[in-house]
Amino acid sequence: MQETTPRQRLAGVLILLGLIAQIIGFTGLVATAHAVSYLLWASVALLWRDIPKRSRIQAGALMAIGTLMLLVARFVYGAKVDWPAMLQGNTFVVAMLVGVSFIGLIGSRRGHEPAPGRKLTGAGGILRTWLGVHFLGIILNLSTVFMVGDRLARREPLKMPQLLALNRGLSSAALWSPFFASMGVVITLAPEMQYPHILSIGLPLALLSGLITTFEMKQRFELNDVEGFSLAPTSLLMPAGMAALVMVFHFWITPSLTIVSIITFLLPSVAVLVNLRDGPLWTLRRIRRHTTTRLPAMRGEISLFLAAGLLTLGLSTFVRAVAGSEWTLFAVFGTPQAIFSFAAIVASALIGLHPIIGVSVLASVLTLEAGSQTLFAFVALASWAVGTSVGPLSGINLSLQGRYGVSGYRMMTNNAYYALIMSGLSIVAIILMGWWQG
Repeated sequence: MQETTPRQRLAGVLILLGLIAQIIGFTGLVATAHAVSYLLWASVALLWRDIPKRSRIQAGALMAIGTLMLLVARFVYGAKVDWPAMLQGNTFVVAMLVGVSFIGLIGSRRGHEPAPGRKLTGAGGILRTWLGVHFLGIILNLSTVFMVGDRLARREPLKMPQLLALNRGLSSAALWSPFFASMGVVITLAPEMQYPHILSIGLPLALLSGLITTFEMKQRFELNDVEGFSLAPTSLLMPAGMAALVMVFHFWITPSLTIVSIITFLLPSVAVLVNLRDGPLWTLRRIRRHTTTRLPAMRGEISLFLAAGLLTLGLSTFVRAVAGSEWTLFAVFGTPQAIFSFAAIVASALIGLHPIIGVSVLASVLTLEAGSQTLFAFVALASWAVGTSVGPLSGINLSLQGRYGVSGYRMMTNNAYYALIMSGLSIVAIILMGWWQG
């Protein structure tokens, strides 16, 4: 692993302190929201020069627009702005992402990796690659793509069917995984959404994504020599166990905390406890290495989510100042409005905007009643899943480009048919969700 500089290591320590401050805040003994935001933003400032130029431009633009809107709202329209709290947007989500990253300490404990199943080729190999990435990815997120992709690339460079299976296996998990940043964002924006309803529609839709991918690859490519990746069934015990543990805490042990909050403290705690089996010194070394290498490497996603949070605050404050607190983009957020919003967010992803930007802008100009929050949440998750698969500048496509040399444009064109089919199915699901919620 590439050696980090003192500046990057300091930033990693600040990110870890931000996570610890967030967890302390869950106790209710002391308010830590300001401290969390200042620590995370300070880490972004330290890591700013290391962020890829394209991501830096995008995050910088969001920050500038959000700040400008706050200034105009305050000094032109006289709006009240809580300046010390202006940096708190999406800090819950960022803290969750940092907490989830620690689960990688389990997979790398003493060099342990998920056990591979038997070697497979053809359509079955594609399906099992999708399944492996999907069900490991709900916990391990983007690191799963590299873990599986690197194993497939040991013999020869990855082929397009393998790349598409990696892309879609991970992006479709946004439809239902409680551990994804997408879910963290929507829970923050729509705290009264009903997760069981999301799961009952999102999971079947995600599984359809796997079947569509398998069928499409079989029709478009010769798969006889395309190797797939299959996990031993025991390797799926970890993500299933973690999901069950989160639900136990949510319903019985800490029912007052949101799922995002539970994930934030539970996953790093489990990772530390598992590593302690190899001794305290080993555990401290693993935490130190994670803090000084892995956490600074999260600079791109941390900066984007914090910048989007500032944009959301700025835009919502500006809109309220200009149009009054009663103005909203839609008088009622029903099925037609949901379909329009889904299409707009996916379209914005095609031109290079991360779905969080579209979701944040939409939330800032809506007044969501409790009954419409689940529908909004599903729109956000579905547009996130489709948008990140096809968007040339999405995190997964940029990662595939950097790791395996495939351009974001090639991924976009090869995912166009899939995105069209998934958009149609998502719209059907939105109609079903609207009927269910109505």
